[in-house]
Amino acid sequence: MVAVSSWGRLGTFKHSVVPLSDRMRLPVFSEELGLAYGNGRSYGDVCLNPDGVLWTTKGLDHFIAFDDETGVLECEAGLLLRDIQQTLVPRGWMLPVTPGTQLITIGGAIANDVHGKNHHVMGSFGDHVLALRLLRTNGEVIECGPTEKADWFAATVGGMGLTGLIAQARIQLRKIAGPWLETENIPYTNLDAFFKLADGSEAAWEHTVSWIDCMSRGEGRGIFMRGNHVAAQEGPQLKQGKKTVPMVPPISLVNRATLKPFNFAYYHFQALKSGKSRIHYEPFFYPLDNLLEWNRIYGPRGFYQYQSVVPRPVGQDAVRAMLQEIARSGEGSFLGVLKTFGSRKPIGMMSFTQPGVTLALDFPNHGERTHVLFARLDAIVRDAGGRIYAAKDARMPRDLFESGYPRLSDFLQYRDRGISSAMSRRLMGS
Repeated sequence: MVAVSSWGRLGTFKHSVVPLSDRMRLPVFSEELGLAYGNGRSYGDVCLNPDGVLWTTKGLDHFIAFDDETGVLECEAGLLLRDIQQTLVPRGWMLPVTPGTQLITIGGAIANDVHGKNHHVMGSFGDHVLALRLLRTNGEVIECGPTEKADWFAATVGGMGLTGLIAQARIQLRKIAGPWLETENIPYTNLDAFFKLADGSEAAWEHTVSWIDCMSRGEGRGIFMRGNHVAAQEGPQLKQGKKTVPMVPPISLVNRATLKPFNFAYYHFQALKSGKSRIHYEPFFYPLDNLLEWNRIYGPRGFYQYQSVVPRPVGQDAVRAMLQEIARSGEGSFLGVLKTFGSRKPIGMMSFTQPGVTLALDFPNHGERTHVLFARLDAIVRDAGGRIYAAKDARMPRDLFESGYPRLSDFLQYRDRGISSAMSRRLMGS
């Protein structure tokens, strides 16, 4: 048995770990409940199966085929997004949708139907998956896609790894002229200004996102960032070298003494750098990937990420109410992200994205007082008709999960009885 933790470092749990290395000769599934495990970058318990089996997919990290004319990639499910980008961007192709880290696997990106800064243009990751191979614990192999066994595809995209083990996938990449983006940073002082910027940017800008100061008493000041891919012959080269948080400090470095000064300084520093610039795609898409083991800054008790989405008509009021509760609680985050989703409905039955506005914040684990705050945030999300992102969750109440994912009963018909996770037991009973 091996101790395994998720990225939130809320605890370590014993697992029987079975590495996978040959997509054509996967081990026979045993009667013991299992779960696929990629690179372990999920924040909560969606990737954990305490006292059960983890099938680790890091060994399934091969390119199978790539068509330079069409941009169609076939690969194994354990391949990291980073390896796809670094290999194929120089050849003029890029993933159409990418989340805030490239250190996740293809299988994890599909199972959690990840999204990026361009949902209003490109949708979520599942919109660009052409086909996948699903291995069931009863020995069945299911080839599915948007037009082949589409019901199985819809259950598996965003299905949190609970319909089977994704062994390989075929993905449509997007053509690009180079690795650079033209970007613009705009400081704003309240939520009214944020929503005007978000609405006004959708037609002309592909990528839009905002850092928000969650300590600003509900006013919602922040830095709005937008960007477009650019056909340029040259641009700033990617800086080499990464830094590592060398150890876990005895207490969280994110605390009441540091939050307000940091957020104040960050806002004003970024405001001084406002304006347009050309930037390499990696620091724009993946700003934290250059700081390895950054999750250690939250100390020995780890951290939670709370990400919600609420419908657009009530989005501004709901976000303001959440920011007010956060400021009142004294809890807070360095990493507050606010952005809007487009009108496209997700393919997956259990996908997180929906038309609306999403707020994501990291909170150090302070035990009961953190959970008291979460209960208040839950009430706001519930009343607004929103949902919590299961890929990042470790404590969502079951009633909010059920109300937030109205296709849950449809999805349960496709569950693999040989697969279970800490999250599925907490929210689905098995």
